[in-house]
Amino acid sequence: MEQETLVRKRSQGKGDVKNSDHEDSDSRFTDSSGSELKKKKSTKKEKDDTPEFMKEALKDLPPKWKNMLVRACLSVVMLALFAIAVYMGPFAFTLAVILLQVKSYHEIISIAYQVYKSYDLPWFRSLSWYFLICSNYFLYGEMVSERFATLIHSEEHYLFLAHYHRLISLLAYLLGFMLFVLSLVKGRYRLQFYMFGWTHVTLLLLVTQSHLLIQNLLEGLIWLVVPVSMVICNDIMAYICGFFCGRTPLIKLSPKKTWEGFIGGAFFTVLFGWLLSGYLSQFPYLTCPNEVYSNFTVDYSHCDPMDIFHPKLYEVPLYISVLAKPFGFTLSQVSIIPFQLHVLFISAFASSIAPFGGFFASGFKRAFKIKDFGDTIPGHGGMVDRFDCQCLMATFVNVYLSTFIKFPSRTKLYHHIIAMSAQDQLALFNDLKNHLIATQNLMLN
Repeated sequence: MEQETLVRKRSQGKGDVKNSDHEDSDSRFTDSSGSELKKKKSTKKEKDDTPEFMKEALKDLPPKWKNMLVRACLSVVMLALFAIAVYMGPFAFTLAVILLQVKSYHEIISIAYQVYKSYDLPWFRSLSWYFLICSNYFLYGEMVSERFATLIHSEEHYLFLAHYHRLISLLAYLLGFMLFVLSLVKGRYRLQFYMFGWTHVTLLLLVTQSHLLIQNLLEGLIWLVVPVSMVICNDIMAYICGFFCGRTPLIKLSPKKTWEGFIGGAFFTVLFGWLLSGYLSQFPYLTCPNEVYSNFTVDYSHCDPMDIFHPKLYEVPLYISVLAKPFGFTLSQVSIIPFQLHVLFISAFASSIAPFGGFFASGFKRAFKIKDFGDTIPGHGGMVDRFDCQCLMATFVNVYLSTFIKFPSRTKLYHHIIAMSAQDQLALFNDLKNHLIATQNLMLN
């Protein structure tokens, strides 16, 4: 019996040793795998987005300062390109907006393709680009029909396209819709409908917003230059204020955003918008609507800017006059360009609500665990990363224009009138003449 117990103890001891050895090996494996994971994470964090031509000059700087200088240099380049587009006029700006739209669409669709490419969905990328072409044809075709009516009515085949534009657009979309239904694969229905929705939401966010951006541009370059500049200013100043003074986190979706940067960016955006709008209001090249003629030219020589771009005297409230008097200022009236007052509301939107376009993009990136939408712009990411806030801004400015400004455009009326028959044009002429005679008689009496 004693021998049996000794044998059992020895076997248990050996088993314990074996188990302890096995546990040690497991722990060593865990430690080594954990260290490997840490190394992978650290190497992932240490990814350097610095352009090749700047690496040598910035090699000794800390990552934080290196990233800031890269962003600053690329921001200067983008501002220069923005100024060149403004100088070249509405056609160059329209082309730039369309190119940015296509590149942004490519970035978002590529994310979907990379995430779900293992499912081998048929025709997904082809149909996505087809729907983009259909959407652009519909929206920009409507705009061309209005702005180039003189040219369209001089060519018979253009007139056919303009007359049946909406029908052609609908038939083109229905063709893509039927192709999507025919591409459905058993076992992948839910995923394919999910990607169908992905494509259409992307079209809504990008194509519609870029169309509104160009509509604002055609009402006068200033309605694009000033809002876009304010969003750029808010982004830059929020980054600078957050970089030097940021302490309090703003939103969990974007951990680097701070309240100090948000408030500082808002202050400088309102100030910048007031000064910029007052300066640019003196240039007819920017304030006049872009009336395009049949020879693809834009003429500003006969333009009379709207009243909102001319200085106007405003009465100063009594309490402000009383407060200013101890400082040696006697204020009864002040000259202000009305456009500057409108810009106050636009700048308030640019600094408080437009940044939520960036927060939305941050949430999207977190959902798919990606850092940026692309790597087109070093230090900034992709086109969507750079222009995410501009989408909301374009919509707001377009709604603001149609609600509070209401442009009376003779060009639009003229384009509609020349599309009428000669008999209807003559009847309209007589009605307008009678109206003017009656109005003149009332004024004389």
